[in-house]
Amino acid sequence: MAAVAAVVLALLFAAAATVASARSDGGGSDGSSSSAARTPATGSADAGFARDMSVHHQQAVEMSFIVRDRTDNADVRRLAYDIANTQANQRGMMLGWLNLWGLPVTDAGALPMAWMGMGEEPPTDGALMPGMATRAQLTKLGEVSGKQAEILYLQLMTAHHKGGIHMAEGCVELCKVPTEKKLAQGMVDGQKSEIQLMADLLKARGATATAPR
Repeated sequence: MAAVAAVVLALLFAAAATVASARSDGGGSDGSSSSAARTPATGSADAGFARDMSVHHQQAVEMSFIVRDRTDNADVRRLAYDIANTQANQRGMMLGWLNLWGLPVTDAGALPMAWMGMGEEPPTDGALMPGMATRAQLTKLGEVSGKQAEILYLQLMTAHHKGGIHMAEGCVELCKVPTEKKLAQGMVDGQKSEIQLMADLLKARGATATAPR
């Protein structure tokens, strides 16, 4: 319950930060022409990144809550809490931007990551974007416990971060909204650091970063 409450608070703070950053980037808070001129279109990289990364982040939060209940290891639980808190916060900001831009938070007509030149049909195993876990992997994570859960979580989250970094780098290159580009670069830096930490945790458990399919 404490972890859930922390994530809810993070989302509230993210919403406040979103309003402040949008006003800062957009000129005025009164709907001025400066603000309108900077509003991304629904097919833009800015909107596509916000939508796709929100979905990507949601799965990371889900996996982190699952492993929290499957192990008592303090190091893994601390990492899972940090990932859940950070990515819930960032997700709240991105969804807030979409709402402030007057854009839908989902776009059924767009393939995942089409905004960065990919746009392939997602596989049928539930992995909507590169790096995301399949339905079978999520089910397995909820079934194992202790060291097995720790290893599987670290493996799945390493792949998840690698996919997220690739997408965030796409936004750094293609997005136009300065605050969003800054957030994307922060994701790249933060997740690269966490990948190294997870590699160390996996090594301590005699495991590699390759997860079973």
